[in-house]
Amino acid sequence: MKQTEVAVYYFPNYHPDPLSEQWHGQGWTEWELVKAARPRFQGHDQPKIPMWGYEDESDPAIMAKKIQAAADHGISSFIFDWYWYENGPFLHGALERGFLNAVNSQELKFSLMWANHDWYDIQPAPRNFRNNLAASGKVTEEQFIAATDYMITHYFHQPNYWRVDGGLYFSIYELMNLIEGLGGSYEETKRVLVDFRTRVRNAGLGELHLNAIVWGVQNLPGEKAIEDVNKVLEDLGFDSITSYVWIHHNAIPHFPMSDYSLYRELSMKDFERFTNEYELPYFPNVSMGWDSSPRTVQTDVYDCVGYPYTPILVGNTPQQFEKALWEAKTFLDKGVTRPSILTINSWNEWTEGSYLEPDTRYGMKYLEAIRDVFGVKRMEGSQTEVG
Repeated sequence: MKQTEVAVYYFPNYHPDPLSEQWHGQGWTEWELVKAARPRFQGHDQPKIPMWGYEDESDPAIMAKKIQAAADHGISSFIFDWYWYENGPFLHGALERGFLNAVNSQELKFSLMWANHDWYDIQPAPRNFRNNLAASGKVTEEQFIAATDYMITHYFHQPNYWRVDGGLYFSIYELMNLIEGLGGSYEETKRVLVDFRTRVRNAGLGELHLNAIVWGVQNLPGEKAIEDVNKVLEDLGFDSITSYVWIHHNAIPHFPMSDYSLYRELSMKDFERFTNEYELPYFPNVSMGWDSSPRTVQTDVYDCVGYPYTPILVGNTPQQFEKALWEAKTFLDKGVTRPSILTINSWNEWTEGSYLEPDTRYGMKYLEAIRDVFGVKRMEGSQTEVG
């Protein structure tokens, strides 16, 4: 059996972007929320302080440090949260200026998850923010073609673009938004996806591997779960399924805080459940933690009134995270997940409390946990396959 591929989600909102500056002012990044966070109740561990400082991820030298740390600790690939709304691209600087220009970019594979969720102004969110939609995640067929042509031209030809079973791994976060943007018809969505595959082949790039993110618990406003996962994904021609974060599947039981170890045991049961329930291969997910309080207005009362005013996971120490990784490895070693892939949330979801990047409390310990469980895995060629 080939070694498990460890793919980590990367949230690219730690560099200036024209749209962010339009909304928040010149030079703004989500680091501002990390800096402003404070304890909201007794025992709340905030603020989190990055060991490397509040760096600009679009700087190739900064990104090179991240790539080396990931590669040295057993991570195979970054899955970049990728944004393209009806008015065009958003938050591409980390990947395009940073990752692709880093001197050691070939040390790590990369791929895209189209984060096509509605973008609400939650930087930060007041308690009554429910209607401040900044950008809709629904795109027309014209914009879908523009976005996917852009992927083909700018990313898919890269020698370190991640391939799974020979196909270019491309994940879609909010499938119902995609379908609704394309007119609400499964038939029309299938036609558009078939055309996407054809354009990839015609570019001489071979096949796509289409992956769907699924969940049962709404997190961000506007999210819609897929009601009949097997039928919808079969009809649309998808190849695999995974998760983005644990809280998409199980509500955190206690407010304001719940124990990570107990929640981990609840989430581990999903590996077997989803593997049996879904007809397509399901890639298990491990989440490092959860604390979305930095995305709230710090002077508003922190009650359980909906994202980002949610319960917080506590006790997610590197040791407890490592236990989750060992449980995931034990499950994957059974050989029922083919190919053997684990997704992790997340490299840098600092404002959702789920990050592997070193902080001043634990340093590199979360990365060392991955290394200790899954070992160091280096690139084996321009189109390494797993399975």
